[in-house]
Amino acid sequence: MGGRAPTALASVHQALRVLEVVNRHTGGVSLAQIARETKLPQLMLARVMEHLVRTNLATPVGPGAYVAGAALVLTGVSGAGGPGQLPQTLAFVRDAVGAAVYVGRYCDGEVSITQYADGPTAPVVEEWVDFRAAAHASAVGKALLTQLDHDGRKDHLARHRADRLTEHTLASEQALFRQLDDRRPNAPLLDLQEYAIGTVCAAVPLTSGPNAECVALSLPGPDPRRLRQAARILQNEAAAVLLALLVSGTAPAPLTTAG
Repeated sequence: MGGRAPTALASVHQALRVLEVVNRHTGGVSLAQIARETKLPQLMLARVMEHLVRTNLATPVGPGAYVAGAALVLTGVSGAGGPGQLPQTLAFVRDAVGAAVYVGRYCDGEVSITQYADGPTAPVVEEWVDFRAAAHASAVGKALLTQLDHDGRKDHLARHRADRLTEHTLASEQALFRQLDDRRPNAPLLDLQEYAIGTVCAAVPLTSGPNAECVALSLPGPDPRRLRQAARILQNEAAAVLLALLVSGTAPAPLTTAG
């Protein structure tokens, strides 16, 4: 079996290294030169370039040569891209997973949905209980809580009691913490009808700044096979969302209650 797949953060670091090289060579740069400067293996570099071209962060200008794409405006090393980069990425992920997708953030002690992409066949989940009060029962909330330390989780649940929202909800603080701590590294967090009957969700933790963040999806139907497939795709695309967060530098308005 091959080596372990890179984490979302590692994949983003690779992409940023490539973007620095592409942005520095304003007249275009060959793939061979990018490989020399980044020291990335050939197959890894090919995957990175495929993603950067797909998201308009790099543009081919000839056989094996690239310039900075329309979505890329780097300033120094960190930089910021156009505000449309994140919505464009989320729309791609929405279509890839066949479900509504969300970016969640934990800021000032509260859970919020800062961006989302939905559609006629990918509706957002109906917020029948305030997301801020349902972190223990939602995939978004779990993905954010898992990034907090023990005291941070205790503080959150002291302010937002773990009420039983459905028959599947984990209302025990001890059981919830055990679920968060026992998950396999990089495994998605799941909501199996814990927030709402008939809805299942998955979320992948992200790290792009001082606040815990995640990317999540929701499916309006308790189909375990479909959820597992969508969660795998979401996990694979987490690096793309993290990169979009980093280069966009956007903080969109929170999602309002559906329905």
